[in-house]
Amino acid sequence: MAIAKTKCLRGLFSRHSSSQYVRFHLRKVINQGSFVSSAHFCTSSAKETAGGRPVVVVERKGPVVSVAINRPEVRNAVNQATAARLLEELRAFEEDGSICAAVLHGMGGNFCAGYDLKELAHHSASLQLEQDVTRGPGPMGPSRLMLSKPLIAAVSGYAVAGGMELALLADMRVVEESAVMGVFCRRFGVPLIDGGTVRLPKLIGLSRALDLILTGRPIGAQEALAYGLANRVVPDGQALQVAMELADQISGFPQQCLRADRSSAYHAAFDANSFTEAMQHEIDHGLPVVRAESVSGATRFSSGVGRGGKFS
Repeated sequence: MAIAKTKCLRGLFSRHSSSQYVRFHLRKVINQGSFVSSAHFCTSSAKETAGGRPVVVVERKGPVVSVAINRPEVRNAVNQATAARLLEELRAFEEDGSICAAVLHGMGGNFCAGYDLKELAHHSASLQLEQDVTRGPGPMGPSRLMLSKPLIAAVSGYAVAGGMELALLADMRVVEESAVMGVFCRRFGVPLIDGGTVRLPKLIGLSRALDLILTGRPIGAQEALAYGLANRVVPDGQALQVAMELADQISGFPQQCLRADRSSAYHAAFDANSFTEAMQHEIDHGLPVVRAESVSGATRFSSGVGRGGKFS
């Protein structure tokens, strides 16, 4: 497994992508003329809250990085500074070839209560929202990104409004039993402009998505699991641990194969114009993997590794 984890190569899959949505994300740090190393994940940003606390806390554990929203006094509602930091950290994750997966979560018992409406109410003149989605970030920060590596959301407490949209950015959601999700911004005339109307119908189907979007009602963990909105439901206080373990497991697989399959699924869901195009994309990006990883994998299997469906 340790050998597989070393295969997290910088830009591994980005060169294969033809999607403008992906290309926008992969411009980032390279165009800024800067270099991001794994040491970036060992410290917190200098930008802090009024209480002297970093608004985003990042911790690296082997091939996995955790990114935490740290505004518990407002249930981790995101303001402009926090949005910028989240974007910065997920861009750094994307660029660091030694990191295979990331976990997004919130400090203090809540995932994220959405955008900070107090900031919207009292400082709306200072808000700078980029309407062209290919040219700038979303209001919540990283919501317009299409990462080339897995992101898992560890959801506790409230993940509502823009907070639910951040959870939808992830490939998988590990949800605690008492967690609540929902389009709570429905009550205040705040639209879903961080991908909620785009990702939610793809994840759970249009009918169920419209139920949540139009009513704004809360949805608990078990209903979210039945809908496919949650991938795992765990006891309270365990979402982060389980998400980190899941990310570590994913990081142990051959990475070029994993990312090719992941990207093909996203392409089929969002970018492909037809079944034939999606199938062509799959084979075009899968064949190089056969030469790069499948032959050696088949050799390991023939020697007895993984027999009987074993994953360790």
